[in-house]
Amino acid sequence: MRRSRDAELHRARAAALIASAAVAVSGCSGGGQAGAGSAGKPAARAPGAHSWTSSPCALLDGASPAQGFAVGPATGSADPDSREDIGEDGARPRYRQTGCLADLTGPDGALWKLSTTAAVYEDVGSARRAYRAEEEVDRAHGRGPERVHEAAYWKPADDQGRPGRTLLLWNGDLLLSVSAYGPHGSREHEVRDGLGSIVENTSRRIEDELRDHDAASPAPS
Repeated sequence: MRRSRDAELHRARAAALIASAAVAVSGCSGGGQAGAGSAGKPAARAPGAHSWTSSPCALLDGASPAQGFAVGPATGSADPDSREDIGEDGARPRYRQTGCLADLTGPDGALWKLSTTAAVYEDVGSARRAYRAEEEVDRAHGRGPERVHEAAYWKPADDQGRPGRTLLLWNGDLLLSVSAYGPHGSREHEVRDGLGSIVENTSRRIEDELRDHDAASPAPS
């Protein structure tokens, strides 16, 4: 009985820490950043042109994904060769993909997980079609979507029983997927705010780091 009560107290304490971190992130995420939304509800940004990187995990350096969270060991994947996607009317648009899988340490020392995948397409139209195709597949399989705006949506995620959330985002020639997973033994309602803050802040950072700020906004195709 005492062990069960201690476990409940630990979960309640962790939930309180995560909630306070989410509130703090929400309060500062809009300050000084154009287009920043509240925690878990990223705002649409003007379309941009993006570059592929051979060091995807380096995009996470120098900033916490949410207050109280620290990035631990990370493994990157970066294929320098372009891949072909199946497009409309027999077209095969090309893209280059990069990604990072990282451990996170939460405010109470619990281990979380973060996963990112960024695909930079040869043109805006190809990235948009790839986004729509992903959305249709997720809808057909009952995984949402929980729409954020016209170019982004949430869907639930799971990693061997660990609750998670994924944000799929299209911006210009970029198709970005960011997923976060709570600690083993956590429950979705306990970690939802923390997951939302981690994913929102990470997606905003990666999109900004990959964006070519000297390039003009790409025209729709």
